[in-house]
Order: sequence, then structure tokens, then C-alpha cells
Amino acid sequence: MFDQLSERLATALKALTGRGRLTDDNIADTLRQVRLALLEADVALPVVKTFTDAVKARALGVEVTKSLTPGQAFIQVVHEELTRLMGEPSTGLNLRAQRPVVVMLAGLQGAGKTTSTGKLARWLIEKERKKVLLVSTDVYRPAAILQLQTLAAQVGAGFSPAAAHEAPLAIAKRALNEATLQAYDVMLLDTAGRLHVDAEMMDEVRALEKEIHPHERLFVVDSMAGQDAVNAAKAFDEALSLTGVILTKADGDARGGAALSVRQVTGKPILFIGTGEKSDALELFQPERIAARILGMGDVLSLVEQVKDQVDREKAEKLAKKISTGKSFDLADLRDQLSQLRRMGGMAALLDKLPAQMQANAAKAAGAVNERALRRQIGIIDSMTPRERRRPDLIDPSRKRRIASGAGVQLPEVGRLLKQFEQMQKTMKKLAKGGMLKNMMRGMAGRLPPGFGP
Repeated sequence: MFDQLSERLATALKALTGRGRLTDDNIADTLRQVRLALLEADVALPVVKTFTDAVKARALGVEVTKSLTPGQAFIQVVHEELTRLMGEPSTGLNLRAQRPVVVMLAGLQGAGKTTSTGKLARWLIEKERKKVLLVSTDVYRPAAILQLQTLAAQVGAGFSPAAAHEAPLAIAKRALNEATLQAYDVMLLDTAGRLHVDAEMMDEVRALEKEIHPHERLFVVDSMAGQDAVNAAKAFDEALSLTGVILTKADGDARGGAALSVRQVTGKPILFIGTGEKSDALELFQPERIAARILGMGDVLSLVEQVKDQVDREKAEKLAKKISTGKSFDLADLRDQLSQLRRMGGMAALLDKLPAQMQANAAKAAGAVNERALRRQIGIIDSMTPRERRRPDLIDPSRKRRIASGAGVQLPEVGRLLKQFEQMQKTMKKLAKGGMLKNMMRGMAGRLPPGFGP
């Protein structure tokens, strides 16, 4: 996320980091590079000017020039101004209204509205404990209705069916009546998109807004769309009076221009940010954390929250107890660990949240633990018998050939996995010996947020 922008800003700010004194000249030179980095990232020109002017005013002030470490103080100013540029931290949707609360999602075709509707439904069900109904009025793309129905089943939401020959307004009215009669808390309305803003699309969303009276009107924007995204946001705001923005595909955007522009240009808060394809890849927008990631400081708080949400703590505690009592770490335990890593988006997703100076070493240690490798390793373990998982020492050459054939991999891959497992098993035994594991876990607990101890 924001890789190109992070790299350019790091280069621009590096020259100032070790400076004992800042001058008008070196500040001006750094800000020139920062300006170019932001423009290359497709940040809107007025936004770039507002940002650099604010940084310059503060950089020449007492808080930076009189600081014991002016370079670091300057970077802190850049971080604070980036945070301010993106607005306030999101607290989610405003659901303080008579139920069913209608949330309307609008945007251009391909921005990720339907996927975001499914993600938002899961977020409401899991985080807010709401009963959610999904409905699509995209009769121009019948696959969108089927896609939303599939997503509803995946996340445990209700779905109001629709046919391609029906009028969007009739579909929405029927769904609202269904949501009322069946006591749904929230109705998510997925509207049709177009490749470009046109009068027909705007008339349709206006008519829906007028009849259905959605409490929240969200603009779904592809973070890779750059200036087009900002222009579309302004057009939709004029038609609907938007209440917020969902920024999608942030994991695939190396530039980050839309994230930095859309709040400033539209005046509407970014509420959520999509960080992947899976239904749980939706985060509340936290500008301070995004700014930290852009500047290579990492986002350890989000990483800790992700671990708390997605790691099976009961299994983790059982594993820690098992090892501390002298029992062996086996291949079934390894499979659990690999599956948990997959659920968290793989190693790349975790590394993205680490500070830049830690990423290189962590990436080297992680090796080639990508999504494909994780799937193959899990497949190899699944091809073993329960007894083989408990007793890896039983796996002789004949068994290895059977396992490789069952998993659809080459024989050397099975050997590599078993070798890695042996090294992990030895490490676990060393940690458990003499209570080292307990001491390490106790030490970690002091460095983690409350409630995240072992």
C-alpha cells in the first residue's frame, strides 16, 4: 500500500533526518521533492499546495527550528499534516435512526461497490451485531445481483431477490418493505454504476434517494482511479449530498493519491478502507495510521488488532500449554499455524504493517512464504494420515512419495517441509526447556496492549 509514495517521501526526508540545523534552503529543497512525490502519486494540485504550505509554515516555526533534533521534528510535522489532510478517524456508520437504517452505496462501475456491500454487511454483523438485508438495483449487470446474493450467503446477511426486467425503484421499495416487516436493523442498497458519470445514472440515484430516504449515502471509490475518482466524488456529492466515502483496493495502490485527495476536495469523511479481496478485508479509516504507513513508520496497532481479531486464542493457548508441558509440536499444530497465517492475508499483508526499517529483515526471515506456498504446504500436511501428523518420524521415502502424489507436488517439496518442521520442533523444545517459553510470553505481555497477553 502506497509503496511508490512512501519510497519517494523517504528519499526526500532522509536528507533532513540527521541535520543539526534546518535552513530555509534545505527545507525548500525537501518540500520541492515532497511536492513532486505527491503529484506523481496523483494527489490533486490544490491539495498538494495546501499541504506543503502548512508544512512550510510549521517547519520554519519554533517547534522545529529550536528542537534538539530538527530533522525528526520536521518528519513529525509532515506526519501530523498528512493526518490532518485525511480528516478525522472514522467511528463507522451513523446508525442512530429508526430501523431499518438504509445505507446506499453509489459510485462508478468497477469501483468495488458490490464487494464493499458484502464487506460492510459482515462488518455490521460481526462488529455491531446487526441484522442486515442486502439488495441490488443493478439491473444492467445481472451478474451483480447474483454476486451480491452469493456474498450475502457467505457473510450471513439476508438478501432481497431482484430480476433484470424490474425497475430499480420498484426493487428498492419492495426490499425496504421486506426489511421493515422482518425487523432488519440495516438495509444495504447496492446501486448501478457506469464507466463514466452521466445524466441517466445521476437521475436514477436521485430518484432512489428521494423515495427511499437513505440515512447514509456512501460513495465507493477505487483508490487507483486518481483524479477521475475525485471528480466523480464531486459529481455524486452534488446529486446525493454524500455522508461518507469507502476507499477500495488500497492494497493494490502504490500511489495513494485518492486517499490524500478525496477528503480535502469533497469535504466528506473517509469511513472505511478496503485492503483486500476477502470479505473481512475492510478497516475503519484511521488517518494517523495511514500517514504512518506512508512515511514508513508502519502500523503496528492495526497489526495487533488484526491478530486479536483473527487468531484463534483458544488454539494458541492450548499450543503454548502443550509445549510448556513437554509435549512435542507436531504437523497438525503446524497446519493450524499456516491456516491462521493465511486468514490474516499471508506474510506480505503482515509485513506491510511493519516499520520500513524492520521490513527488510522480516522479509528475509520469512522467505518465500506467499499465498501459493502456504496453500501447497497445507495441502502436503492434508495428504498425511492423522498418525503421520502426530508422528512425523514414521514418514519414510515410500510415505513421502504417497504424500507428494496426494498433494500434487514434487517429492523434494515434501522433504523441504519436513526439514523446516524439524527445525521448528527443535526451537520449540529449546524454548520450553527451563521455562524459557513462559518467560518469553510473560515478557511479550508487557509490550502489548491490555488484554493481549499470552
